[in-house]
Parts: sequence; structure tokens; C-alpha cells
Amino acid sequence: MSHSPQGAIKEAKGAYVSIDSVGKSFGDKQVLSDINLSIASGQFVAIVGRSGCGKSTLLRLLAGLEEVSSGEILLDGIAVNGIREDTRMLFQDARLLPWKRCVENVQLGMKSRSYEQALASLEQVGLHERANEWPSVLSGGQRQRVSLARALVSSPRLLLLDEPLGALDALTRIDMQNLIENLWLEQKFTTVLVTHDVDEAVALADRVILIENGLIAFDIQITLARPRERNNDFIYFEKLILDRILQRGEHEQQDKVYAI
Repeated sequence: MSHSPQGAIKEAKGAYVSIDSVGKSFGDKQVLSDINLSIASGQFVAIVGRSGCGKSTLLRLLAGLEEVSSGEILLDGIAVNGIREDTRMLFQDARLLPWKRCVENVQLGMKSRSYEQALASLEQVGLHERANEWPSVLSGGQRQRVSLARALVSSPRLLLLDEPLGALDALTRIDMQNLIENLWLEQKFTTVLVTHDVDEAVALADRVILIENGLIAFDIQITLARPRERNNDFIYFEKLILDRILQRGEHEQQDKVYAI
């Protein structure tokens, strides 16, 4: 089967990420073990895996929200040691302050608190006209757009997405996927997405990584042209990844049966 190569992203300004022999444990529980991974500047990487596999923990380590137990994470050759100004993270919950208007929530994402810059960021996500409204009157998708505007207003070099579309309805989710992809193509930041949705991973990422039991089990390049359509080539990649996830799950179930 032949696959159309993806066009190269020119003049990438995103951070180069190097994860070197990283482990993370919480007390006696080892969550990640010997993770080695390099992410090129401007690349879009999706991390998939079953619940509890360690994928969200890896994202929190990249964000500087947690410290590694062993190994090292470098952004452009500099060790991650706490939260960085050039890294932003989006969660499943938009996490907007309900007592601040939309534009004021966006202003929280930058040091200058520039009203004009916050308005421009809202315009990028299609919500310029809702700038002075309260978060409570917005839909779930609109609240996530405000959250995305807040993350991008400071022009980050690394954007981390932790299931940001998981609570949205199907049509809103597709709309947000298209928005994130277009902004990534335009601004060229490095992006790491954690998702349970393999379809979403194939739709957005240059590369999909599967984590199983705290280890990288699968790493595949998605060589599909953009914009992507759900054609036979798309389904090929989706099935390849799903089969790998389900194969492991079947083995785990068999091990439980044999242990009884």
C-alpha cells in the first residue's frame, strides 16, 4: 500500500524535545520506565494507550508539573526544571475563571496582560465577538476555544494537549481538531497530544506513540497528506494502531484467566 508523504513544515519554531532514559514513580508504584524519545521541532506527536499506562504522567513531566524520578527531559538542550514560559498545556476541563470575562481569561496567559493581544488571540480561535462575555454563557467547545486562545497568546514553542476534546460532542470535536491543526500549521509550535481516540491521533499527528505499562511499545510515522480524509489509507493506520492496543489487552486478559 502506498501513502502520500506529508508536506514538510517550513521554518519550524517549535521546541526540540529530548527524553533520555526517563522514569517516574510515585512511592512504590513505577509509572514510567526508561522512556527514550526525541521530538523534532514543529512536529505533532500523539500519545495513545489504555487508562493508567502513564501517558498523562509523561505529559505532566514535559510541562514541568512533575519531576522525573530518573533520567532527563531537555527542551532545546536545556533541562526541564519546573514550568517554562514557552510551554503551555490544555486540559479536558477548560479551567476558565468564572468571575472573569473571556478576554480577561486570555490575558492571564501572558505577562503583559495586553488587551489588544488577548483580543487578537480570541480572533484566531473565532471568538473575537464573545470577548466580553462570561464563560458560563459559552458552550463547552467555545470554552475550550478560549482556553486554547489563552494557551497560544504567549506564542508557546511547545503545546501540550491532555485529552482537551474528550468531553465535547462529535461535531464540536471535529471542529476543534481542524482549528488546532490549522493553528499548528500556521504557528509551527511543537505539539504533544495525549488521547484515547485513535481516530483523533491519526487525524492530527505526524507520529503516534503507544505507551503500555509505562514503556514505549509502538512508534509509527503517519505518512498521510493534509488535509486528511477518512479514506483507505487513513483506516489502514487506524487499524494498525488499534490492533496493537487490542492485542496487548487480549494478552493481559489471558494472563488474568491463567492466574485464577
